[in-house]
Amino acid sequence: MNYRSFDHLSADTQEWIVDLPDGLDLIVGIPRSGMLVSNLLSLHLNLPMTDIDGLREGRLLQTGERYDGEFDLSEFSKILVVDDTVYTGSEMTEAQSTIGGFDLSADVYYGAVYVDEGSEQFVDTYAQTLAFPRVFEWNMMHHDFLEDSCVDLDGILCRDPTPKENDDGPKYREFISTVDPICVPSVEIGKIVTCRLEKYRSETAAWLEEHGIEYDELVMMQYPDKATRVAAGNHGEYKATVYQSSDAKLFVESSHSQARTIAMQTNKPVYSKEQNRMLQQGYLNRVTRNGQMSIEAVKSDPLRYVEQFRSDPVDFVKRASSVFL
Repeated sequence: MNYRSFDHLSADTQEWIVDLPDGLDLIVGIPRSGMLVSNLLSLHLNLPMTDIDGLREGRLLQTGERYDGEFDLSEFSKILVVDDTVYTGSEMTEAQSTIGGFDLSADVYYGAVYVDEGSEQFVDTYAQTLAFPRVFEWNMMHHDFLEDSCVDLDGILCRDPTPKENDDGPKYREFISTVDPICVPSVEIGKIVTCRLEKYRSETAAWLEEHGIEYDELVMMQYPDKATRVAAGNHGEYKATVYQSSDAKLFVESSHSQARTIAMQTNKPVYSKEQNRMLQQGYLNRVTRNGQMSIEAVKSDPLRYVEQFRSDPVDFVKRASSVFL
């Protein structure tokens, strides 16, 4: 499972800049995710940007220093059209067809930050090949992949209850009935796996229906009360059992400690929202083989950590900061 966060996207886009065609004077983003990339490039290169409709209508979305929001296409000679990713090539091909009908005199280049292996043919330039399956921070909860996933509830779909609200009584029932969602996925979730107790199923199901959150199955803990659940202390193990016995390919978990337990017990990919990190076999092997990063470990074998930094600098900095800061 290949995962990229906003931090990855920013770093990878900056590295891509040196390989872009020289003399670009306009960046065009393919809505929606391509606008993230176009904004980053526009800021780093101090160039104006627009979307495909803006290109058709002669309208800029971000002007820089030289433009007042409207432009004549003849003012530009090199245009870069960008998206975040190319998989089948259908969206990029559609964009090329649409822009090809604008009869532009400028040279138009097409690019993406991430392309699937074999999809390089659809673009003129790209930052990295990134094989499928893959998920991104900016579309994880709106991707078809969610249909084959297990998703935590509290901390993902809504906030966690406060200690005062979590009384296993009337205040808790009020919380789960009235709390605002923090995420409403636009696709159906395979399994919602929550540590909420089975006795709160009706309130939970009503809340999910009220907010339009679709799912195939709602899995809840079978303990009679909160005290028994807390005494058992097996939240991560319970979720791991559900995940392991399912065909799900990803678990989206709010708690990093639970995410680690789930990943270690299943050897399947787990996304930790708390640390914005994908835990999967490569990560687990490093943890098992090398233990937690420490100052002594870095001093004893610096080249190994240099290689880890090269392979994933964003993840490395996050792990290092938890130890050294």
